Amino acid sequence: MSLHPMHPAAWVLDQLGADGWRVNNLLSFTRASTLVLVSRGDSAPVVLKAGFGSNHVLAELDEEDRLAAYGFYWYTEMTPDERALAREDFRHEISVARTATGTKHVVPLLEEGTTDRFDWYTMPYCPGGSFRSWLVGPHDQKSTTTGLSILADVAVGLTQLHERGIVHRDVYQENVLVHDGQGLITDLGAARRTTVPRGPAGRGPEVHWPPEYASAYSTATPAADVFSLAILAYRFVCGDIPRHGHSRLDSAPASLRPLLAGALASEPKNRPEMTELRDGLRQAAEPTPAPQPRRGQ
Repeated sequence: MSLHPMHPAAWVLDQLGADGWRVNNLLSFTRASTLVLVSRGDSAPVVLKAGFGSNHVLAELDEEDRLAAYGFYWYTEMTPDERALAREDFRHEISVARTATGTKHVVPLLEEGTTDRFDWYTMPYCPGGSFRSWLVGPHDQKSTTTGLSILADVAVGLTQLHERGIVHRDVYQENVLVHDGQGLITDLGAARRTTVPRGPAGRGPEVHWPPEYASAYSTATPAADVFSLAILAYRFVCGDIPRHGHSRLDSAPASLRPLLAGALASEPKNRPEMTELRDGLRQAAEPTPAPQPRRGQ
C-alpha cells in the first residue's frame, strides 16, 4: 500500500516498510497512534499499533513543508518534552498489554519493537470489527442472545484484567472486538495498574465514563469498568443511553434489570462486582427452553 506523500501517516508507513513490514492497509490514524494491517513473508497479517499519530507529524516535516501539510490546523506543536512523555505513555501501554497477554477474551500482544522515533507492537487481526454495529437495532431473539454472550465474554476479559491488577478505564463499543462470535477487549492505552495512580485527577464527561472520573480518574477502580460495561449493555438491550432514571430499562431481560441498575449506581461502592455482571450477562444470554407439554396433553 502506498499513500500520497503528503498524507500524515505516510511517514509511519515508510518507516515500517524500511523495517521489513509489508503494509497491507492503513486501518486508523489518530492523534496518538497509527493502526496498520501488516505482514512479513508468508505469515498471516497482523495489526501493528505504532506510537505515532497526528500530534507527532509536525516534528517530522521539514520547515518548508509544514504550511503545506494537509490538515495543518489539526496537529499539535509538541515540545520535545511532550513528545517524550507521549512515548512513555505508549511504552506503558505496551507494558500493560504484555501483562494482559494470556488472559481470555483480551486481545494479546504478539510482538513488540522500537524505531528511532516510535515504538510498536502487534496483535491478531480480528476482521469481524467492533461492537459498534451491534448497537444498531432492533434485535431479534437470536441477535440479542448473541450480543449478550459477546458482552459476557468482555466481562470475563475485564475480570481477568482486574485479577492482574489492571483497570481498563475505557470500555465502550469501539474497544470491544468481535471474532468468531466471541467478544474481545482491546486498547489498553488508558489502562492503569491499581498500584499506581495514572493520568489527571479529573476527566470527562463521556457517555461511557462513570461519574467518579470527574475527580478520581487517576485512581479509578475496577468499579469504573463495571459502570462502563453496564452502559454498553444498556445501550444494546434498551436502544438508548441510560438517562432519566433508566427509563428504558424495561426493554432489558427481566433477570438483567436489577443488575444493570446496580451497575449504573453513581457511587462505585454500590456497584456489583464484575463477576456478578459477567454471570448475569451469561445467564441472560442463555435461551430459555420452551416449556414441555404435560403428558397426556
